[in-house]
Amino acid sequence: MIKTKFLSNLLLSLIWVAITGAFTVENFLFGFALSFFLLWVSATDRRDNKYFNRIPKLVSFVFFFLYELVKANVQVAYDVITPRHYMEPGIVKIPLDAESDLEITLLANLITLTPGTLSLDVSEDRKVLYVHAMYVKDKEAFIASIKNGFERKLLEITR
Repeated sequence: MIKTKFLSNLLLSLIWVAITGAFTVENFLFGFALSFFLLWVSATDRRDNKYFNRIPKLVSFVFFFLYELVKANVQVAYDVITPRHYMEPGIVKIPLDAESDLEITLLANLITLTPGTLSLDVSEDRKVLYVHAMYVKDKEAFIASIKNGFERKLLEITR
């Protein structure tokens, strides 16, 4: 069902691009949003349909990740250009709620893409992710930020 809605959305977006004659990313994204809205309006089972719930969560996740990315870049850049270093590096053991290989891989890669953090390893039982971080002032706060940020939002999309 989700694949059908997504393919319908893509097809309508491509039709929009073809009709308008403007083959740009902005026009495609506008067509995608417009066709998503049209599919949403025409659907009778909006609340039960996962597609209409996942797309807004995915967009929210992208903005959340971009915010975290900018915040981490600013923090690392500030530490590099100032004479005093504010680093408190450490390796943190993060318990995982993510279960599938896809969820664990995406979480580990998102953590690694953020400057100042690096996913090191996953335990044999796949219940713990080991992360090296440059700024670990409070381990519990760091774990909570990963669990309530990246992992929670990622699981909302994948499940």
